[in-house]
Amino acid sequence: MVAHPECWDMENEFREIPDIQDFAEEPFGVPVGESDVDKPCVRCRNINVHYGSKHAIRNVSLDVRPREVLSLIGPSGCGKSTLLRCLNRMNDLIPGCRVSGVVEVNGSDIYGREIDVVNLRKQVGMVFQKPNPFPWSIYENVAYGPRIHGLVDSREDLDRAVKAALKRAGLWQEVKRRLDEPGTSLSSGQQQRLCIARALAVKPTILLMDEPCSALDPIGAGKIESLIEELRQQLTIVTVTHSVQQAARVSQRTAYFHFGRLIEVGETDQVLTHPRHPLTEAYLTGRIG
Repeated sequence: MVAHPECWDMENEFREIPDIQDFAEEPFGVPVGESDVDKPCVRCRNINVHYGSKHAIRNVSLDVRPREVLSLIGPSGCGKSTLLRCLNRMNDLIPGCRVSGVVEVNGSDIYGREIDVVNLRKQVGMVFQKPNPFPWSIYENVAYGPRIHGLVDSREDLDRAVKAALKRAGLWQEVKRRLDEPGTSLSSGQQQRLCIARALAVKPTILLMDEPCSALDPIGAGKIESLIEELRQQLTIVTVTHSVQQAARVSQRTAYFHFGRLIEVGETDQVLTHPRHPLTEAYLTGRIG
């Protein structure tokens, strides 16, 4: 099986995590807002994550509603991406990473011994900060998932699955006559949508997006944001973003993190325009971050 390209640079990335031990006794208190919801499709309780001696996530409890976009915001190194990777166990791939607490996806404890991690990542797809197409054709990039998961029985079924995924990602019209060309021949914005199509091809119910627009120009970012709104009609999406404006445009709920702790969560309009915690207000006004 081909290694996940998004994992290749993870170890170097986590060397940059700031040591927040000195902040362990800060009086953050209980998070502001409602972190739990009725009938969540994702339920996190008392999540702690360590990378060696670094305590990256501290006692985070947070729910996600079905078919909503939840944006995770906060300064660099505050734990947003770490928490995101807990939701499909991508942190398992990091040497020295330890995760404790409970994460339930559609009612199942994903850290239970009986969990098939491959099937979990089929159910909970992920799109990363930088487009990372496989070094194959556009067609084979999208066909890879349905083929290895046994979702198709014939070439005709595979053709239909590839076309459907590219359509859902808003890319079909742009590439339908270029399917044999390398995925890397596309523009950066198209490559990101190709990666989204690759994730959608295995029919996930939840999509994790780690700063999906950070490497794109405004036009490419706008297409991704429009796509997020369309996909929300069928999927649950959790996204990490450094852009407060983007969170305002795409999400229904927003959670603010600071030094590995959940500080405030609520409806996006409320959190971004009338924050209730002073740390949230300080971040939104540029005093920290």
